[in-house]
Amino acid sequence: MLTEPRSGRLAAWGNALLAGLISPDDAVHRVVAEDAPHRIDGLPGEDGPVGLSLGLGRLRALGTTGLRVALPVAGHPLGLSGPPDFNARALAAQEAVIATGGHPLGLVPEVYEAGPGGAAADADVHREVVWHCLPVRDAPPADVPSLGEAERELAEALRDATELLSRLDVAGSGPVAQAALEAYRARSERGREVLAPGYPPRAVRVLELAQRVGALIAIAQGAQGPQEHGSAVSASQIAARAEALRPVERTARRAQVAAYNAYVEERERH
Repeated sequence: MLTEPRSGRLAAWGNALLAGLISPDDAVHRVVAEDAPHRIDGLPGEDGPVGLSLGLGRLRALGTTGLRVALPVAGHPLGLSGPPDFNARALAAQEAVIATGGHPLGLVPEVYEAGPGGAAADADVHREVVWHCLPVRDAPPADVPSLGEAERELAEALRDATELLSRLDVAGSGPVAQAALEAYRARSERGREVLAPGYPPRAVRVLELAQRVGALIAIAQGAQGPQEHGSAVSASQIAARAEALRPVERTARRAQVAAYNAYVEERERH
């Protein structure tokens, strides 16, 4: 959880586009960033995949007024509302975007690669992200908290993650973990734009805090694998860390979804 989910970028900057706060070119630039090119496949009225700018325009023409995020994992269908085939795709990707206000549609990303393969030929590999568009139920999303609830939960989760990190002495358990901890501290001190225009300040605050908690979780779990912790930490100990951090990770994911969905929640309230 050290990087933004694709669904978060698409929802945030797509919402800014739908609100007329940024141009289509700006929206595409912000969504894609340093990622592979994005296309949308399966849109009603389109015969095949279309570019992101055209796809977002098509969603607006279909009556879409907002985009929500879902970040489900096994046993926790966070942000989903069905049907089962869409939920299964979203669960496999561990993320999805739900279009609201018009045709009930969901978008699930999949990364495709084509090329000769092998490390030497990596530069020749073509990559693209295809968002598969499927029908979804027009129903409340599962287990998404309010911003206020998410903020309260995160304050406690950040304390828990920090205490566990200190107790496990993660910073001293290996050079990779120590470098990751230093990078996290540098990021937390550097101002950055985490949400698009149109979002309430509280959503920005909640997302920043959720990302900090997520960064600490990734460091404590060993984002690069068992070797990150050094030879003194066994696979069973790493598994125990993951189990201890699971409630904190769940809280951080719920807060991320609440923050990304705040634009739609505000619009529906007003």
